[in-house]
Formats: sequence, structure tokens, C-alpha cells
Amino acid sequence: MTITYIGLGSNLSGDMGSPKDHIVSAIQELGELQSTQMLTASSLYESEPLGPPDQDNYINAVVKLDTELEALELLDCLQVIENGHRRERHQHWGPRTLDLDILLFGDQIIKNDRLTVPHAEISNRSFVLAPLAEIEPECVIPANGLLAELLTKLDLSDVKKIQ
Repeated sequence: MTITYIGLGSNLSGDMGSPKDHIVSAIQELGELQSTQMLTASSLYESEPLGPPDQDNYINAVVKLDTELEALELLDCLQVIENGHRRERHQHWGPRTLDLDILLFGDQIIKNDRLTVPHAEISNRSFVLAPLAEIEPECVIPANGLLAELLTKLDLSDVKKIQ
């Protein structure tokens, strides 16, 4: 079993509801993954978007899972969930109904053509680190350091806990 953390984000409504609805539903779906146990989920947070202008704010969360799946198997499962939420990949950092990212996979460092773990931008993302700190305040991010130290370097004013 491997402890893994998944980042969730949404800023587009779709036929499955609002961004908040997408996140709540995806958290439930993550808890139903094969060979995986949901350990905890953060509160929901609202954050300003990165990337192209004229996007709505994002709803974000982080979940902690214990899984028997290998990292690429888990990635495949996450993409199935995204596709179920009608995720379309048209624009880098563009709006989306659902984005699921493997943030950490045990203490592994993975870098291949499909997956980079820890997530490549994890140390720069307040909307990831704030919910991660809520559920795992003593977290050590491989090749990046202590979560608490990373948080001191970020502006957290654009990340607000909403639920």
C-alpha cells in the first residue's frame, strides 16, 4: 500500500453541476477506486486561476489515499474520472470541469513522459499546499522539503477555505 495525495480542481460548470459539485463528486469517486482506501479529504478552497485571463475562480481540495495501485495505474483511474466529468484538454492551464493530479506518491520521485511526482509545480501552488497542510501539516515533499517551510514562501491571500 502506498500513501498518495491527489489534488482536485474545477472552475467550469457542466452537466454534472457547478465546480463545487464536480469536486464533491470526484472525492466520492476517488473513495470508490479499486484497491484504494480514502483516508481523508481537505476542506474545499476557492482560489484565483493561473494561466489565461477571464477564467472563473477555482474550487480546490486535496485527498489522502492508501492504494495498492502503481502510480501509472492510478493516473489512468484519475483520467477515467476526469473524462466522466467531461474534461476537455484544449488550453494549457485553461478552464476545466475537473482536474485530478497525483501530487505525491509515497516518497517516490517519478519522472516519465506521462507523470511527474512530486507534481512539478507543487512548491509554487498555494491552492495545493494550503489544503495539503490542512490534512498533513507535517508533510515532507520529496526533493522540495518541509511543507511548512514551503508555505512561508507563498502568498496565501488568494486561497480561501469555503467548506
